[in-house]
Amino acid sequence: MKKICLLLTILTGFMAACTNKTTAQKVDSLATTPDTNASKAKVCYAYIKNKDTVSLSLITTGNAVAGNLNYNFYEKDKNAGTITGIIKGDTIIADYTFQSEGSTSYRQIAFVKKGDQLLEGYGPTQEADGRTVFTNLAGLKYGDITLSPVACK
Repeated sequence: MKKICLLLTILTGFMAACTNKTTAQKVDSLATTPDTNASKAKVCYAYIKNKDTVSLSLITTGNAVAGNLNYNFYEKDKNAGTITGIIKGDTIIADYTFQSEGSTSYRQIAFVKKGDQLLEGYGPTQEADGRTVFTNLAGLKYGDITLSPVACK
């Protein structure tokens, strides 16, 4: 009888752990997955100057955005990854998960929409929870990298 109680206790623990993980995954998914009832829009942008390029493809649903972002600066390491974030007014604030030099990195990015272009934000950053984040979103400067709309591939 003790063995059966112990076995049931262990199974209950496993089921609770799986349920909590599934619930956490659903919450994470809701935070990063656009609402399927809202209309989706895909747009693509590029920055090309001399031998430097930046490409961004965005899928926007409501105020949620997700997509791919790639930096290829001449004689620098290439960064390629994904973004997930939100739109606040005319500004996109997102997390950028990317591969560079064989390792995965995380940093916060920001773009402001001016007309049909996106201007990338820059400013002081700090490390927090294993990722680089802006110290003051309201104080960001915009305009060093300006992405213009392009046809999506």
